[in-house]
Amino acid sequence: MEVRTFVKDHINDYHLFYKMSNSHPLRPFTAVGEIDHVHILSEHIGALLIGEEYGDVTFVVEKKRFPAHRVILAARCQYFRALLYGGMRESQPEAEIPLQDTTAEAFTMLLKYIYTGRATLTDEKEEVLLDFLSLAHKYGFPELEDSTSEYLCTILNIQNVCMTFDVASLYSLPKLTSMCCMFMDRNAQEVLSSEGFLSLSKAALLNIVLRDSFAAPEKDIFLALLNWCKHNSKENHAEIMQAVRLPLMSLTELLNVVRPSGLLSPDAILDAIKVRSESRDMDLNYRGMLIPEENIATMKYGAQVVKGELKSALLDGDTQNYDLDHGFSRHPIDDDCRSGIEIKLGQPSIINHIRILLWDRDSRSYSYFIEVSMDELDWIRVIDHSQYLCRSWQKLYFPARVCRYIRIVGTHNTVNKIFHIVAFECMFTNKTFTLEKGLLVPMENVATIADCASVIEGVSRSRNALLNGDTKNYDWDSGYTCHQLGSGAIVVQLAQPYMIGSIRLLLWDCDDRSYSYYVEVSTNQQQWTMVADRTKVTCKT
Repeated sequence: MEVRTFVKDHINDYHLFYKMSNSHPLRPFTAVGEIDHVHILSEHIGALLIGEEYGDVTFVVEKKRFPAHRVILAARCQYFRALLYGGMRESQPEAEIPLQDTTAEAFTMLLKYIYTGRATLTDEKEEVLLDFLSLAHKYGFPELEDSTSEYLCTILNIQNVCMTFDVASLYSLPKLTSMCCMFMDRNAQEVLSSEGFLSLSKAALLNIVLRDSFAAPEKDIFLALLNWCKHNSKENHAEIMQAVRLPLMSLTELLNVVRPSGLLSPDAILDAIKVRSESRDMDLNYRGMLIPEENIATMKYGAQVVKGELKSALLDGDTQNYDLDHGFSRHPIDDDCRSGIEIKLGQPSIINHIRILLWDRDSRSYSYFIEVSMDELDWIRVIDHSQYLCRSWQKLYFPARVCRYIRIVGTHNTVNKIFHIVAFECMFTNKTFTLEKGLLVPMENVATIADCASVIEGVSRSRNALLNGDTKNYDWDSGYTCHQLGSGAIVVQLAQPYMIGSIRLLLWDCDDRSYSYYVEVSTNQQQWTMVADRTKVTCKT
C-alpha cells in the first residue's frame, strides 16, 4: 500500500514537472517515451551558417559571397544535390558558384530556410518576397513555395498585385494566381491606372483583360492598353488591341477616343459599330463582377427591388418570419405578364444560380418565369417554369450570364391571382450541374423535406413519414404512408420540376404481404405519364 502511494505521488510529481518544463515555447509537448529536440537541431545547424565554419562551397550573388556546406544543401534540395555532386565543375572542392537572376537578400533568406527550416516574411519588401518565391520554385521547395504564396495572398494591394500576378502566372501557382485575379476583378479601374499595370508581361496582361470578370468600363480598358503599348513599344500592339471589346463602347467613344489612337483600322471600328447596331443587347460580350458562392442580391452589394409591391421584404434575408400579412413581396398576376418583381443589382454581374422562396404557409403552388437584362429593354429568359407547379424553395441553375436586372413574373397561383416571393438570392456557383431542356438533372434524392418536397395526397400518422429518410423505425401503427386500394393514391409534390430518371420505394414489409402498383409523373397534376408498371408483378420490400 505504501509503495503504491509512493509511486503514485512521484508519478504525479513527474507529470507536474514535465508539464512545467514543456511550457517553454521551443519545447513542444511530446508523448512519454518520445524525445523531440528538432528545435535544438535547427539552432545548431543554423549556427553553421552564421559562423561560416567548415564551409566547402561558396556562392556569389551580386558580388556578395555566401559560404555554405555541400552536404547540408544536398540533403535539403535535389537541385543542389545534382549541382554539387553531379561531376560538373561546381562539384570541385572549394568551388565558387556565381548565381544569376536573383538578389542577395532573397538568397540570404533561402539559405536561412535551408539550414533552419524557418523564414521571416513580414519584414521584407514585396520585391524581395517575389525573388524568394522564385528561388523556392527554381530549387524545388514546394512547401516553401506554398507558404510564401499564402503570405503573399494576405498582402495584396493595388501597388503589388500586378507584379505578384506576373510571377504567379510564370510559375503556375494556381492559388496565388486565383487570388490575384479575384483582387484585380474587384478593383479593376484602380489596377488599370496603377504603375504595376505598365510592367506586366504581355501574357499576363492578356490573361487579365480577356477575363469576362475584369469589369471595368471598356473605354478605361482601351486607354490603359494604349498606355501599356506606349511603354512596351517592341510588343505586337495589334494582338493587344484585339482584347478590347469594341462593340461595348459607344459611338462617341469609338470615333473620338479609339479612332484618333491609330492603333485600330477604320474597318475594325466600322465592324464594331455594325455589331452594336445589329445585335441584341444581351448578345453582346459584356463584362461583369464575379463573386463566387456569395449572394449578391443584398444591400451590401447595392442591390434593390425596383418593381413590385412590398419591396422591402424581398432582400432583407429573413426567411422565417412571414405569414399572410407580411414578410413577402408580391405582384398581381395578369394575362399579358406585364407585372412582375424586378431586382436591380449593384453593378453588372456574372450569375448562374438563383434561389427564391415562394410563400409556402399552406399547400398552394405557383408558376413563374425569370428573365435577365442589362438595360431593362432587352430581356433573356433564363428560367421558364410557367407550365409547372412549384412550391417553397426554388434552386435554379442556368448557363452563366452577365446581367444588371432580374425580373420574376408569376403566371399562376392555385389559390388566387397574386404572386408572392418571400426571399430572393442570386450568385455565381462553381458547383457542377447538368441541365436538360432547361431543367435541372439532380444527382441525388430530391424527394426530401430539406428539398421542400411534400406529400399532398395519402394517409399517414405523420405528414412527412414518407420523406423523412427513416427506413428503420416503422411498424403496424406508424412510419408509413398508405391509400385504400381502388381509391385515391399517394402523391408527392417536388418543390420544382426536375429531369429525373430513377425512383426508389420501400414497401411496408413487417409481415409477408406483397404489393402491385404503378407510378405516374406529372408537371401540372392534370396530364400524367406512367413511368413504372408493376401491376402484374408481385413486389415486396
